[in-house]
Amino acid sequence: MKIVLCQNNICNQAHMNRVVTHELIHAFDHCRAHVNWFTNVRHLACSEVRAANLSGECSLVNEIFRLHFGLKRHHQTCVRDRAILSILAVRNISKEVAEKAVDEVFESCFNDHEPFGRIPHNQTYARYAHRDFQNRDRYYSNI
Repeated sequence: MKIVLCQNNICNQAHMNRVVTHELIHAFDHCRAHVNWFTNVRHLACSEVRAANLSGECSLVNEIFRLHFGLKRHHQTCVRDRAILSILAVRNISKEVAEKAVDEVFESCFNDHEPFGRIPHNQTYARYAHRDFQNRDRYYSNI
């Protein structure tokens, strides 16, 4: 698996961090869940939901810059919309099929925060997630 970043599409360091995180979540899903990217649209939908949810794409600041702003359930709405757009960008299917796939997997995939354990909404949450990851096997012994 390879991640290619096109310099002319990256605005700044924060944008690059979000793109790389998004793609690394796909790589994680590929290894962990053996995602069938090309024939199972629900697999793709789940990974796109997770990537949009965990990469920072749907932070309130990003949504304000995109002029898509609403306080109530803004994050969930953004994740759903971004997942649908990502599916449509890589698969030749109708918007209705993409929406149906996202809706079918949304709850379980939105609530799957691995490998972070939580949604890293900002740098502080990301540090907490990293600390949690480092400590997650702390109390288990190899007996």
